[in-house]
Amino acid sequence: MTTFASGTDTLTRDALTVLQPGFTGTTAPDWLLRRLGEGLASVGLFGRNIASPEQLTALTAQLRAERDDVLVAIDEEGGDVTRLEVRTGSSFPGNHALGAVDDVELTREVAAELGRRLAACGVNLNWAPSADVNSNPSNPVIGVRSFGASSKLVARHTAAYVTGLQSAGVAACTKHFPGHGDTAVDSHHALPRIDVDTDVLGSRELSPFRAAIAAGTRAVMTAHILVPALDPDRPATLSGQVLTDLLRGELGYTGLIVTDGMEMQAIAGTYGIERGSVLAIAAGADAICVGGGLADDETVRRLRDALVAAVRSGELPEERLAQAAERVRTLAHWTAARAADTQLPADEEVGLRAARKALRITGADGFTPLTVAPYVAAFTPVANVAVGDETPWGVAAELARLIPGTETGSFVGEDAGLATLAAAGPRRVVAVVRDEHRHPWMGAALDTVLRTRPDTIVIEMGLPQAPARGALHIATHGAARVCARAAAEIIAGE
Repeated sequence: MTTFASGTDTLTRDALTVLQPGFTGTTAPDWLLRRLGEGLASVGLFGRNIASPEQLTALTAQLRAERDDVLVAIDEEGGDVTRLEVRTGSSFPGNHALGAVDDVELTREVAAELGRRLAACGVNLNWAPSADVNSNPSNPVIGVRSFGASSKLVARHTAAYVTGLQSAGVAACTKHFPGHGDTAVDSHHALPRIDVDTDVLGSRELSPFRAAIAAGTRAVMTAHILVPALDPDRPATLSGQVLTDLLRGELGYTGLIVTDGMEMQAIAGTYGIERGSVLAIAAGADAICVGGGLADDETVRRLRDALVAAVRSGELPEERLAQAAERVRTLAHWTAARAADTQLPADEEVGLRAARKALRITGADGFTPLTVAPYVAAFTPVANVAVGDETPWGVAAELARLIPGTETGSFVGEDAGLATLAAAGPRRVVAVVRDEHRHPWMGAALDTVLRTRPDTIVIEMGLPQAPARGALHIATHGAARVCARAAAEIIAGE
């Protein structure tokens, strides 16, 4: 049973309860365990905290030994954004691949199996799914994390994902409200804005969130974006018009509202994390996510003290903080109850089945599977912050498993095409791209390679917006390990 440290008053406990901090290392540090005893109710996990399922299970048990109803949250979208398999690549295709298949039952099954694996390791809150409608194909941060560009498609798959994940006893956190798809700026670096009217927002951006709410999503994550049609002054995370009037009032949502990471520059660079956190709770948020970049006790102390000071000065109503803390505790109770009575059967191969179905192949009629080891050239863009650069991608490892002797290299910039030809020599070239349409140098590199080697196989592991070309073109709709395996099977004729 949870016990609180003596001398921790209700206000201070509530201020700690609304925080979702991160930490470094693969075991819980003493300061984190101490804060759990003082009232902290949630912990956020990132790739740096996870070495194996066994280690993760031991870590969550360590946290629950201090507080039995702790919310253990993770950013596990499957596909390109994976923390559970950060060093190997995901066993699940991401949203865009599931949207390409457009089988809502398959999406539900994938989410249920992902939830089952998270629950088995003691994780009970997943900052997923992304319900963003990727209406801007040049979006630098959403892309394949979205089910697609159609609001109706995104809505039905968001609902299926929420249903599947929560059937495993893991709370879904649908994001990024009110929709991050029509942006050209990454909110990790600056403040994006969406300049559309309320009619477009209602029919496009909000449709998937309505579906998620109808499906019973237990949490919703805010977006650090400015939507002038809703609030011309403050980003959604800090806006009462967006969180209280729209999400609570108009959409009728009653669950937990979680902020996106407060150390992201869209907030930290303008308001600072302390002021931003106070404004977010005042606007209607219930939990403050921080820890992707700032992951120490000093950050927790600063945010706790900022919330307490805001209440004592009258800037933040004490009842608003108490309401937020109560919503955190309500979700903690829900997950604890679900953990006791949820047992799903394993479906280890569902991710691979989905990845195979998601492939879009051009040029297969005249293609003969390879039997001689090729050269795999990965045209590698800079990874966005959400994806990170820890997770391997590409098809070389999976192709080498099927065709021993396969070699590979990574290329970038204006000389990538010529460098690929020089490295490949006489070997058949497999060129792997990621969002070719967003990177002119990548398209130019393919031009160079294909002029000399028209038998080159091209694999697009991002959004397949550029024209299909090459002797064989495979669009995987994501860069998960299972997507690579599915593509490698086609090349090797498996």
